[in-house]
Amino acid sequence: MPAAVVEYKGWKEGYRCGYCASERGKVSAGMWAHSMTVQDYQDLIDRGWRRSGKYVYKPIMNQTCCPQYTIRCQALCFQTSKSHKKVLKKMLKFISKGDISKVVSEEEPMDSHIEDVVACDFAYKSESHVSQSELTPLSVDHTERVENEDKDTGVTKEEVNVQKVESGSPQICADKDTPVPGEPSRPAKIVHAPPKPGKGADLSKPPCRKAKDIRKERKLQKLLQNQMCTFEDSPLQAGDQIFLLQNSKSKTNQPKTIEDFIFVSLPDDAPHKLEVRLVPVSFEDSQFKSSFNQSATLFAKYQMAIHKDTPSDCGENEFTRFLCDSPLEAENAPNGPECGYGSFHQQYWLDGKIIAVGVIDILPYCVSSVYLYYDPDYSFLSLGVYSALREIAFTRQLHEKAPDLCFYYMGFYIHSCPKMRYKGQYRPSDLLCPETYVWTPIEQCLPLLEHSKYCRFNQDVKAVDEGRIKELGRVRVLHKRTVMPYSVYKKRRKGPSDEASVQQYASLVGQTCSERMLLFRS
Repeated sequence: MPAAVVEYKGWKEGYRCGYCASERGKVSAGMWAHSMTVQDYQDLIDRGWRRSGKYVYKPIMNQTCCPQYTIRCQALCFQTSKSHKKVLKKMLKFISKGDISKVVSEEEPMDSHIEDVVACDFAYKSESHVSQSELTPLSVDHTERVENEDKDTGVTKEEVNVQKVESGSPQICADKDTPVPGEPSRPAKIVHAPPKPGKGADLSKPPCRKAKDIRKERKLQKLLQNQMCTFEDSPLQAGDQIFLLQNSKSKTNQPKTIEDFIFVSLPDDAPHKLEVRLVPVSFEDSQFKSSFNQSATLFAKYQMAIHKDTPSDCGENEFTRFLCDSPLEAENAPNGPECGYGSFHQQYWLDGKIIAVGVIDILPYCVSSVYLYYDPDYSFLSLGVYSALREIAFTRQLHEKAPDLCFYYMGFYIHSCPKMRYKGQYRPSDLLCPETYVWTPIEQCLPLLEHSKYCRFNQDVKAVDEGRIKELGRVRVLHKRTVMPYSVYKKRRKGPSDEASVQQYASLVGQTCSERMLLFRS
């Protein structure tokens, strides 16, 4: 697997924020990623980075006007809320019966997990002008000669040792060792007030029963009869009957999962058909190529209706650069998902046409949501929320083949922006500490965020960033098509020192990524 090649662009200060509308409040660092392994990107988003096209950026949390905290949902423990169930039922009714409900969920915006990349100033993501030939390293032999050059000057072997990019299975990152907080909270007890005099239940009549309870009882009785028929030659004792009844009740009383709502058998005469297709983001893929024009047209329609873009802002070139260009190298691992790792479009086909597309990255430990665009004519289906729930279900599905893949990353949680707080409703979820890069249950973070928009979530005052840069000389550099440690490049470099810029880059990406990725130097 080739190493990642990145161009660090430095800090961008004082530009417009899409969350609070501050004209000069946003501060972030960015780099152009010419190529990147899925493990590199996994490690970067676990340090607060995020991509938009090939541009990878990280908010400078203690300086930006609206701190953006990386949020992940523990997909395996996810429990649907009441509002989530309403969205799932609404879609099911529409497909199976054609029912159209115009009631929009008040708890979450319709465009769901998309504001992050919109708010990132895309004009700043200037494309690199470096030629492809300059980005192609020379042979390994040449690289080793450069390393030996540093040995001859008296530098120790440890300082110049270049770690080869491992082609084996990725190692588990630090957050995997963090205990997963996970017991779903118990529902609060409901206390009923006593009825007013003269308006209470008529005790002379049998109590009213819900039709749902009556159906459950009939189902249990039928189940009991069927089970008793199988034991005609050996009649069940009273105790056995009670056990069967209790066992049946326990199964029917279990809360429904997302899969119970999504993967249901529909009637043959259902008026609509919904199909979700996973398409690799590659012009070499036949499905991607054949659906490109329809997908690009939908993107433009969405951007103009929802984000008020002009046609020139959302043409095919912008669509390609924003949602089709990805630095991630597709990868298939023996213990990975069947579809492999990389960037994908999850297309929602309704009756033969695309009505929504979820752009996702499938990484070693998570499914990362990048963007969603949909047909505004189908806003009544709450496609933002529905697609997020489908992506959580998809994460659980991938986990069956890839055990390490068990999280759903939703981008950034911005507590200082009320319309972005809905992401915290996908529970259980964790926020990333901006100083130590450990995951903290969101329940512990919210009280802190009420007092200050920037917070260190890790309450251990002695804890530090374990992945921090310790040896700047070990940062890998690509210079004149030659891979070398920064300690060698520093001696060869002519002109003013760039050590401050390299130090800044390394401190943000961490020691591991800085030794694995290649930092391009002209």
